[in-house]
Amino acid sequence: MVSKIHSLGLYGIKAFPVEVEAALSSGLPAFDMVGLPDLAVREARERVRSALKNCGFDFPVSRITVNLAPADIRKEGPIYDLPVLLALLQASGQLQANLQDCAFIGELSLSGDVRPVNGVLPMAIEAMQAGFRRLFVPAANASEGAAARNIQVYPVENLPALLAHFDGSSPLTPAHAPEQTVTDWARLPDFSQVKGQAEAKRAVEIAAAGGHNALLIGPPGSGKSMLARRLPSILPDMTFDEEIETTKIHSIAGVLPKDTPLITTRPFRAPHHTISPAGLSGGGTVPRPGEISLAHNGVLFLDELPEFSRSAMETLRQPLEDGLVTISRVNGTLSYPCSFMLVAAMNPCPCGYFGHPTRPCTCSPGAVARYLARVSGPLLDRIDLHVDVPAVEYDTLAAQKPAEASAQIRRRVNAARAMQQSRYAGTGVACNARLTPDLMERYCVMTPPASALLKQAFDKMGLSARAYDRILKVSRTIADLDGCEHIETFHVAEAIQYRTLDRKYWR
Repeated sequence: MVSKIHSLGLYGIKAFPVEVEAALSSGLPAFDMVGLPDLAVREARERVRSALKNCGFDFPVSRITVNLAPADIRKEGPIYDLPVLLALLQASGQLQANLQDCAFIGELSLSGDVRPVNGVLPMAIEAMQAGFRRLFVPAANASEGAAARNIQVYPVENLPALLAHFDGSSPLTPAHAPEQTVTDWARLPDFSQVKGQAEAKRAVEIAAAGGHNALLIGPPGSGKSMLARRLPSILPDMTFDEEIETTKIHSIAGVLPKDTPLITTRPFRAPHHTISPAGLSGGGTVPRPGEISLAHNGVLFLDELPEFSRSAMETLRQPLEDGLVTISRVNGTLSYPCSFMLVAAMNPCPCGYFGHPTRPCTCSPGAVARYLARVSGPLLDRIDLHVDVPAVEYDTLAAQKPAEASAQIRRRVNAARAMQQSRYAGTGVACNARLTPDLMERYCVMTPPASALLKQAFDKMGLSARAYDRILKVSRTIADLDGCEHIETFHVAEAIQYRTLDRKYWR
């Protein structure tokens, strides 16, 4: 007899349907699994055998063949334990339920408990699109799976509870979709704690409003990291589609918090400078998302930028342009989305005081040049805002005047981002930083004096075509913060000033 149970698999960020077929035949007892299973899938034989016996069922004493179709796609992980066990129960006549409209995923313990797995949300979305009405998942993953909506997701604690549901003695209750949680802004570091640095705060506000990349340069203790770590408190609210896409990546990577079925706050990733290129871009024998993908729809903060390896920094160049990272390995090629804001901080020299108005720099000119050369010109050209963060004077630090709170800044950012979402509705573009050339031509309309100013700056500063685009996009964001439809001269002038620090340090 041949039985068939429906399941799902993962290939990168995408899921695909899997049919788990089990056949019992005469011959010496054996348990073979085919269909390109990896080691974790093949080990399901022993977990299934033990779970069946410990739950009071008979393990078939015959030749068992389990096929995972389609057979040309590699199957990974322990997610097939539960469907394999059910296929054996059906093939041996110990389970009579009709499971045609059901799909199953879950890892089994030796005692029959169902343990949580990674990637439930993308598999739940695929199950819904494939036409399944019911999806059975580990109880710990039920809320995450229910975020897919339009499909009944049942939490399974253990094998006896699942079989009691099928025989009608104790039906399971479908999980409810997670409610939209309100971000607890009070727990985030607030901009009111930052004394002075009005110009740097303005630049960070522009970056948040348009999704732009920013580089903060200044001496030690000037507040570069302090500003960057307060950026999440002013980032615009996430749309539901952004929440789903971000949660999918974190679920696949196995870093989704247990009490967070749906990520509703923009990610803020701050890897240490010792991270490898594969750690940033993603990789491994089976490529997994790296830090740039985990920062999707959020912020990637690189503190002490020149301390990162050159190869690690250069891996950022293509993802910054495309919003997508492609990882090629022997086992296949996978692509992960990585539309993120890059925020980096650095000192102007090894000692940190090059160009300081009061403290002398102790570095030789050669040491300064070598330090700055660690950041390549092409990477620097992809950063929209170059922000000077000078040392804060004593009187500013000692002043009792309260600084502007994050809530006030966030209101302006949300208003500007709402204008962008309305303007670019249906284009697939979420913010000004992601504008395509045709959209720039249509929406980044400058007044004649503003165009003349940008032409003058382009000629005198020797800007690249990419720098021209970056200035135009930043000008569009500044105009949005002012509520202006057209880009005026003062919008362009402010955007140009954020492209001057590379001329000051990287001559």
